[in-house]
Amino acid sequence: QVQLVESGGGSVQAGRSLRLSCAASGYTYGHLCVVWFRQAPGKGREGVAGIYTGGGGSTYYADSVKGRFTISQDNAKNTRYLQMLNLTPEDTAVYYCAAVFGGCNSGSWWSERAFAYWGQGTQVTVSS
Repeated sequence: QVQLVESGGGSVQAGRSLRLSCAASGYTYGHLCVVWFRQAPGKGREGVAGIYTGGGGSTYYADSVKGRFTISQDNAKNTRYLQMLNLTPEDTAVYYCAAVFGGCNSGSWWSERAFAYWGQGTQVTVSS
């Protein structure tokens, strides 16, 4: 069982930055595919960035956030981060961290159906 706890959300003005954290616990071995999803009011859940916790740490991004969001990790702390730059009101959403054992599938890393473990979410609100 993997527990995920997100933090770092908040309310900011457009153009500002935030860094979200996803702390993982509850397992002692194995590597994960960890993806940040977001869900805006009235919309479905969107995968925005993913990372493999094993060797190489391959990363994946949705086109909507490329160049503005960066996913990274500190394996010593078993924590993944989402650095979000130049935020816009369209980035307003609840951001969730999700994980599944194994590598990220380059063709479907963004699909929420693949993920067994989810955090509780953290709200990001961007005002214009």
